[in-house]
Amino acid sequence: MTAAPPPDAPGRPKAGQPAAEPGGAEHRLIRVVLAEETRLSPLQEADRAQAVADLAAESRFAPLPPAGARQPMPAGPFVLHLGVQDGKLVFDIRDPDDAPLAGVGLALGPFRTLMKDYALVVESYAKAMSEGREARIQAIDMGRRGLHDEGARLLMARLAGKIAIDFATARRLFTLLCVLHRRG
Repeated sequence: MTAAPPPDAPGRPKAGQPAAEPGGAEHRLIRVVLAEETRLSPLQEADRAQAVADLAAESRFAPLPPAGARQPMPAGPFVLHLGVQDGKLVFDIRDPDDAPLAGVGLALGPFRTLMKDYALVVESYAKAMSEGREARIQAIDMGRRGLHDEGARLLMARLAGKIAIDFATARRLFTLLCVLHRRG
């Protein structure tokens, strides 16, 4: 019978750290479930479906244990239930069998202006698409990407110390945040 390695053994996670490197293959999402259901425009539905599929195909998502936690978070992969409740974006993090692991809530206030601006740009984009105005579509799309990047950076900053994510994952999660905001 072998003894368990001591808590400070090399390679063993320390309290307050994820069970493996946040960029590791096990720190990813395998499924994303949006809490609210409502009708979306075809463009919004396409954005939602693409973001969910992209997150399941490739993401970096490593929940970090709360400060002072004695146990590391499991390595993953994870299922994420995402919703809005009481003015907060709620990350309900679960294991592959859908058993709850952790929850993180973010106030929506810091995102509101960005989400409103993004929604207006998406509406303008849809209108330009229906009119077939290629130059206008390209200009609007460039602005849309800029707002999207800004939203992703804000989301990464707000999740710092709670969930480690990469930029591509943050962009996709911001898309879903905007979808949830449009539903609300």
